[in-house]
Amino acid sequence: MPCQNPGIFRELAAARNVSFTEVDLHAGDDPPDPGGFDGLWVMGGSMNVWDEDEYPWLRMEKALIREAVADRGMPFFGICLGHQLLADALGGEVRETGAFEIGVHDVSPTEAGLEHGLLASLPRPARWINVHRAEVTRPPAAAVILAASELCANHAMQVGDAAYSVQFHPEVCEHTVDAWLDIPGIPEVLVSLLGPDAVGDFSRRVEAHRADHNRAAARLFDNWLSLVY
Repeated sequence: MPCQNPGIFRELAAARNVSFTEVDLHAGDDPPDPGGFDGLWVMGGSMNVWDEDEYPWLRMEKALIREAVADRGMPFFGICLGHQLLADALGGEVRETGAFEIGVHDVSPTEAGLEHGLLASLPRPARWINVHRAEVTRPPAAAVILAASELCANHAMQVGDAAYSVQFHPEVCEHTVDAWLDIPGIPEVLVSLLGPDAVGDFSRRVEAHRADHNRAAARLFDNWLSLVY
């Protein structure tokens, strides 16, 4: 979706001579041939992995993920919905648990994540921006859970040699929150979950934390690059 773009990673990638070809399946773009790329990133979205009847392109996206990760072993990175789609496409399970996270939340390494390169040089815990009501409740076979919060047991995972994903939103840039709040129904959902001051409070908390958040995102990106290339 246009509001779920690479965000701060556009700038970070350009500085590292990495280029993104952005594909918006929600707008009707065709899924790319993964053979023409060095890696696949799957971003977020306000839909759920099970909303295939309303968003038929989800089926194509899951098939693309399976081809890229399971068949080709391509470097992969998924964020929020992309994290959940990776799990769903490879045989895991995603559900709403009632334990939603909206705002800035502490995310800590699991035992497996303590010495893992994806989380190297990040604070422990790291404070990441979150907006999710669903989560990966059963990871794919052989997945390694790298980070968790008090409310979400799978905030980061590795699947195979080169596929990584996170539930939180490291991509947040100066335009992200306004774009999220322009999604029909999102402000009303925030108010229903967090109360009448939810929209303003969420925006203020994110903006107050964004500089630290962007620095952590840069480290996360460099860590991912070092692991897969």
